[in-house]
Amino acid sequence: MRAVARVEQALHAGPDAEVDDRWLHVRPGDPRTAPFLVLSEDRITSPGFEWHPHHGIETVTVVLDGALEHEDDAGGAGVLRAGDAQWMTAGRGIVHREVAGPGGHAHVLQLWVDLPAGARSAEPGHQQLRSADRPRLARAGVEVDVLAGEVGGVVGPARPAAPAQVVLVTLAADAELGLPVPAHHRAFALVVDGEAVVAGVVVPARNTAWSEPGGTELPLRGGAAGARLLVASA
Repeated sequence: MRAVARVEQALHAGPDAEVDDRWLHVRPGDPRTAPFLVLSEDRITSPGFEWHPHHGIETVTVVLDGALEHEDDAGGAGVLRAGDAQWMTAGRGIVHREVAGPGGHAHVLQLWVDLPAGARSAEPGHQQLRSADRPRLARAGVEVDVLAGEVGGVVGPARPAAPAQVVLVTLAADAELGLPVPAHHRAFALVVDGEAVVAGVVVPARNTAWSEPGGTELPLRGGAAGARLLVASA
């Protein structure tokens, strides 16, 4: 079994020139979170993120509410709605924009993952991971929505440039799950809503539990009102 090394509360960064509100769940510049560089929770109306470049990373975007419009110079474009996700590989370089789509607002989670040296020149592009098309592992009180990686024989549709596992987990009150995690991966579990118990540690909403490489299973349990989590490892 894996253990929790630490629990970190989100930093409320507030509004800026691009977003109406921001919470930072993974803060830039912290070597303890590598290869995860940033995890932000943004509320966007306008202007959003106009054309800007990335290289050497991948980004995973999950739309919690509203709609997000995306366009890039590798030929990708589309609108993501609540529940949809996107996996973008910047690789050797991409320029893109992300703005509020139809309805004029978006509430999103976005994770930046650093690519290892051998993958930093990967072909740039994006994969739209529609909620209706994603495979799920379901059992009593538990749903695992697999974006990338494999859980219980369910393989996510994303094809990362470097190995990673990203899942959305929904737990009913007191429902339990032993989530398989590759032993050599660093992992985190962000409680998006509700309250969860991660490897025996109570983790409230907008808190992130970190687990260092070691065991191959991360124990999760829903709190009194259940929980929704984003769990990633790489």
